[in-house]
Amino acid sequence: MKSEHSEASGAERVGVYICHCGGNISDSVDVERVAEAALGLPGVSVARTNSFMCSDPGQDLIRKDVEEGLVNRVVVASCAPALHEATFRNTLRRAGLSPFLYEHANIREQVSWVHHGPAATEKAGVLVAAAAAKARLLEPLSAIRVEAARHATVIGGGIAGMRAALSLAARGVRVLLVEKSPFLGGRLARLSRLAPTGEDAAGVIAALAEKVLGDPAVTVMASSEITSFKGFVGNFDVTVKTEPAGSGELAPGAFAPGLGVLAPPPAAGETAVRTGAIVLATGFKTYEPREGEYGFGGSRPVVTLERLIALLKNEKGSGGTLTVDGKPVRRLAMIHCVGSRQIPGVHEPGPEGNVNEHCSRVCCAAVLQAAREIRGRFPQTAVLDFYRDIRTYGRGQEALYEEAAKNGVVFLRFEPESPPEVGAGGGGFPISIKVRDTLSYGEEVEAGVDLVVLAAGMEPGDTASLVEMMKLPVGADRFLLEVHPKLKPVEVASAGIFLAGACQAPMDAGEAAAAAQAAAVKAAGILARGFVELDPYVARVDESRCQGSGACVAACPADGALSLAESEEEGRAVRKARVNPALCTGCGLCVAACENRAIDVLGWRLDQYEAVVDAIAAA
Repeated sequence: MKSEHSEASGAERVGVYICHCGGNISDSVDVERVAEAALGLPGVSVARTNSFMCSDPGQDLIRKDVEEGLVNRVVVASCAPALHEATFRNTLRRAGLSPFLYEHANIREQVSWVHHGPAATEKAGVLVAAAAAKARLLEPLSAIRVEAARHATVIGGGIAGMRAALSLAARGVRVLLVEKSPFLGGRLARLSRLAPTGEDAAGVIAALAEKVLGDPAVTVMASSEITSFKGFVGNFDVTVKTEPAGSGELAPGAFAPGLGVLAPPPAAGETAVRTGAIVLATGFKTYEPREGEYGFGGSRPVVTLERLIALLKNEKGSGGTLTVDGKPVRRLAMIHCVGSRQIPGVHEPGPEGNVNEHCSRVCCAAVLQAAREIRGRFPQTAVLDFYRDIRTYGRGQEALYEEAAKNGVVFLRFEPESPPEVGAGGGGFPISIKVRDTLSYGEEVEAGVDLVVLAAGMEPGDTASLVEMMKLPVGADRFLLEVHPKLKPVEVASAGIFLAGACQAPMDAGEAAAAAQAAAVKAAGILARGFVELDPYVARVDESRCQGSGACVAACPADGALSLAESEEEGRAVRKARVNPALCTGCGLCVAACENRAIDVLGWRLDQYEAVVDAIAAA
């Protein structure tokens, strides 16, 4: 660690703190040289380096300098701001300084990871100089405070949605649970037992649903969908449309195999709701194999794993040979990675022109659980397992593989370029399966089987309307995308909207429930005080310059963020632009549209931009 300081003139005393990042930066950038150069910049009073600025000792350097009056503006040069900008803002807050008197310079992703030698040090110095120039012009802004309804809306009534609703209610938040089907339980209702614990899926759903339906803080609206959405964190306005569907002779609260627990029938119509936060628990859908894919479709004995699980669930007997549709299954084949881990150019794209490159994660354990059950209940039924890789990643899941191997399941490994070939059978079997087995050094193996089971993967659920309404980010895998997988794993870019369960990635039941509780804690946290605080990086109008042309309103992409308001000026009616700070995203389009320079974005004013550009040009 190196510390230097000088007597900076003027009221702005900028502290520059440069991180080694454990060698991630200092292996390419001469951080000591950058610190020395920073001391010569206008307004810089302190320049220090540290192995890990984000560590407690690193943050203590900043806090101490602020508390001793050495600095009143802070620049940290380190990794991407998405990782630790919030960390350092909180450091300023703890030191008694406005957290918005902070500027970040990214010298890892933008410098050390892409440059080497003298060029890396030179560029790091330029970025630090630009950040310091802007820091001198920062204002001690105040967070925007808006009232927040102590109410949350959970969309989706599967295990994640129910778990989120109960967790929110336990924290004193009223909850509206919206489910598009008449039943609670989601895809879990189609399962028999959960791997690797062996828990009864129906029992898990029934217990959760009973608690949800019996909780006075939770209102369930089944057979319902969100049809409109607007507002901002703490004050979202949603419209729920209900179209009750028939449910036969079932009574509310009853469990229907494959469907879930019947929710009380709501009245048809539309309901307007003011809610403070949204939890998305929309789940997933199962990949539907194409006609002919591994022999799927028609009258051929090829089924999905989901179908096999339903068959096993309905098959009450045991001993001897498994029977499917009245026919004995002497030998069955199970194929992994159907609709998962697809490779462009190798696998055929789906209807939307995409391939599922992601791993569905839960399929391996589900296949092994089914194989274990078959070998345990029907020992005269042989099981062949065709796999690319066995990914039993969760606690207790590896035991499923070991038990299946010990119980006679035969494993054959294939490469994605040479998948199993399913064709007409022979020798008394209705179907044959052939593969080049890499476990036996590429030997071609062919076997007759009575049934082929396809472990179809998980795909994103149908969230197109919600994505459009709520402007939700979607990843390359088409699942909903969180802000950061480690720092903000259940939050999206829009404040007040959270992700729960398999709507954001393939998850098993335990992971979905854990993610739902995390989302509930986050949502309850922002609603607990009855108000929320938002970053103040929003547009600000200089009314002395505003001519009321409306160009800024026309350019604004955020509904309701900008408007023209009538006022009186020297006895005459005039129109001036008005900003709703809770809706403004700080994009800056209004700044570019205003020909009178009557509008600016706090935290990135035009003079601050100019100072950054001047510093870069002078380097």
